[in-house]
Amino acid sequence: MTQSGAVSGPLHGMRVVELAHIMAGPVCGLMLADMGADVIKVEKPNGDDTRRFLPPDIKGESAAFMMMNRNKRGIALNLKDEAARGVLKTLLKDADAVIENYRRDTMEKLGLSYDVLKTVNPGLIYCEISGFGRTGPYAERGGFDLIAQGMSGLMSITGEGHGRPPVKVGAPVSDITAGILGALGVAGAYAHKLKTGEGQRVDTSLFEAGITHTYWQSAIAFATGVAPGPMGSAHPLNAPYQAFETADGYVNVGAANQKNWERLLSVLGHPELNDDPRFSSNHGRQTNLDALVEVLTPHFRTRTTGEWLADFERAGLPAGPVMSVTEMHADPQTLAREMVVETEHPVAGAVKTIGHPVKYTGTPGGVRRPAPLLGQHSREVLSEAGYAEADIAALIQSGAVIATENGRAEAAE
Repeated sequence: MTQSGAVSGPLHGMRVVELAHIMAGPVCGLMLADMGADVIKVEKPNGDDTRRFLPPDIKGESAAFMMMNRNKRGIALNLKDEAARGVLKTLLKDADAVIENYRRDTMEKLGLSYDVLKTVNPGLIYCEISGFGRTGPYAERGGFDLIAQGMSGLMSITGEGHGRPPVKVGAPVSDITAGILGALGVAGAYAHKLKTGEGQRVDTSLFEAGITHTYWQSAIAFATGVAPGPMGSAHPLNAPYQAFETADGYVNVGAANQKNWERLLSVLGHPELNDDPRFSSNHGRQTNLDALVEVLTPHFRTRTTGEWLADFERAGLPAGPVMSVTEMHADPQTLAREMVVETEHPVAGAVKTIGHPVKYTGTPGGVRRPAPLLGQHSREVLSEAGYAEADIAALIQSGAVIATENGRAEAAE
């Protein structure tokens, strides 16, 4: 799907103001925008810090910023200025939701706490995404994905095995998941608002986002009292369910139940392994996982990944290659699911981005517009909010508002 002017999606008609930066909050706004919400991204005068995540860039524009902020309109406000805070309150008066991911006291110091804003708009959904949540002994702490991965237990279960240095998940999963949880929370609160007119606070964190990825390992720990450790690509409850080295790479094999185990043995040409008491049941294979891998690995190394995959597909055994990110981008299933789409950026030109991961038959979401330039839609948004041209010009002149005209910032004199 390429960008188009048409707005659709299950949240079409919803207005969201995003006071967020870097990743977790912008992911929340991105998800809501993909689902059709009108998301207005409010940036500080020098922009979201992600604009300075360089390299890589495309014609001077940050690739990271453009990835995280497609589908949004942009306005830049100097919230240290009373007039700019007044503009924000005007925008929030008719908004359905606001997203922020600042440290705990930032919004309070600006006079923009939930208690203040709900007097401006009782129906406002106030979504806070923080490092550790707004309650509890760590509520005052700032948070980063790396810290959350370590404290949530994720790093203790990621890596090649016991005795090796801790490893974080390659992607910032706590940041991304916190944004998705925030969007889920906003959507849930919006459903309540549509029925009652009531707004509410929505509070989630990177810490809780990391914890949600430990479902299997937490189940094991609750049942046994023992904390599971890292297992490389293997699974803590099923075997063999992991990557095996082939003649030219790696292949992931999902022989996670007895039927698929027997299919694997049939393709390998060694059905007698099922008679080995160490491997005849999932319990035995899990208990003797090291021995199982030692037995199977030499067989996998005799053929290429492609050859194994062809035979596994014929046998009905779940399997797949271990692909690089660029290989994933070019994969026909990725393209068929519209997970790589293109937008036309006013400076960078044609820019590829990741598509919306949820498909709808009646209210399709998708990517409609590129990430905004700093202050690109300031005039447009203020005009929609009822500001006269003279008032908009005065706000820009004073530095309370930053606007972009024809790709260049209008500087305050």
